[in-house]
Amino acid sequence: MRSKAASFLNRFFKIHQNGTNIRTEILAGLTTFLTMAYIIFVQPTVLVTDFAGNPTGMDFGAVLLATCLVSAGATVLMGLYANYPIALAPGMGENFFFVSVIMALTALGFSHAWQTALGIVLIAGLLFLLLSLLGVRQAILEAISPSMKSGIAVGIGLFITLIGFQHSHLIVAKPGTMLGINTHIMNPDIGVFFIGLMVTSILLARRVRGSILIGILVAAACALVMGEIRLEGLVGLPAISHPVAFRMNIAQAMQLACLPFIAVFLFMDMFDTVGTLVGVAETAGLMKDNKLPRAQRVLTVDSAATVAGACLGTSTVTSYIESAAGVAYGGRTGLTSVVTGFLFLCALFFGPLIKAVGGYSPITASALIIVGAMMLPNVKKIDWQDYSESIPAFLVMTGIPLFYSIADGLALGFISYPVIKIFSGRMKDLRWLHVVMAILLLGYFIFIRARLG
Repeated sequence: MRSKAASFLNRFFKIHQNGTNIRTEILAGLTTFLTMAYIIFVQPTVLVTDFAGNPTGMDFGAVLLATCLVSAGATVLMGLYANYPIALAPGMGENFFFVSVIMALTALGFSHAWQTALGIVLIAGLLFLLLSLLGVRQAILEAISPSMKSGIAVGIGLFITLIGFQHSHLIVAKPGTMLGINTHIMNPDIGVFFIGLMVTSILLARRVRGSILIGILVAAACALVMGEIRLEGLVGLPAISHPVAFRMNIAQAMQLACLPFIAVFLFMDMFDTVGTLVGVAETAGLMKDNKLPRAQRVLTVDSAATVAGACLGTSTVTSYIESAAGVAYGGRTGLTSVVTGFLFLCALFFGPLIKAVGGYSPITASALIIVGAMMLPNVKKIDWQDYSESIPAFLVMTGIPLFYSIADGLALGFISYPVIKIFSGRMKDLRWLHVVMAILLLGYFIFIRARLG
């Protein structure tokens, strides 16, 4: 029986053809899970409160349930349908933009802000699915310059880092300078954060698998010893006060004011996926003649996952670059993804533990900062010698954290890009999408930001 199962797995996933074995694939799946499992702790924490600390209206347990279910389902589907060692989960960066959209919709007077935000994600996911099925995605991808893509990644990384420092309580609001260091440096919150940050950093430097998750758990243990958190149990399904599944408000999401948000979600999902695919596939040696076999299957799964995530009640779901950790271990087939997805499903049964850890922000603050640091190497990919490329990329990169808004930072960069190109005599570099995005985002500034004040 055992040999028959092994024989089936070998045939189905083409394990031997890809130069690997079942044991390696299973351990690679565990490695990928350990590397990205921080999202289980971070995602509910991010979505239940806005940047000012006010509740968004979403329920912690319900978001946790949605995160585990969609991550498990999408990752298993990636393994079974596309046969790639790529895991999916709600994307870092997209989740913060999701919260900023809730804040903007609330300020605009929308009566169901988080439900409308889910509707926006659903529409963006359906559009991405349509583009993937029609093969239009390549034309869109080629229209965005490499420097702008890199600038966006760096800007989101800096934004996540800033929020991580705020969650640690090391940085606080101050009059005059706006931000400054917390003078109560012996605060237990800062101690928990610093321990988590140092443990994670040291383990990463020593190339220990699952460093981010280990750092979170060590910080949680310190918080428990200090009396900052209280465990009401270890095993149990998430406690849900009110559901978020199938609560998306599509009617409000289709209003004109939501169009720029839909465009930004579509853009972020598109390039997160492509960047991850290229990075993981090249690391694994899966590229053939500079092309990725079964690329349309991968994109279809990724876009369908965003649609499913919005239905279940979470922000944009995307392919994770942390999948490279499993690839580095030796994972080469979809069996790696199936194992990772199964472990996400198992995590559901530890709801009380996850709620205790995720409900105390200094525990997960170090994960945000580390993930932000991982996004910074993209700055090397910006063409700094070409000012028509580097200045718009720089405006995006700095605008996102300084405006405290991904949407505003993107708008600034995409509006400036065609303007600089046209008046510097570089119109040959422009494509129709540059102009369309500039018009859409200019409309966002005029009709949305002006109303926000």
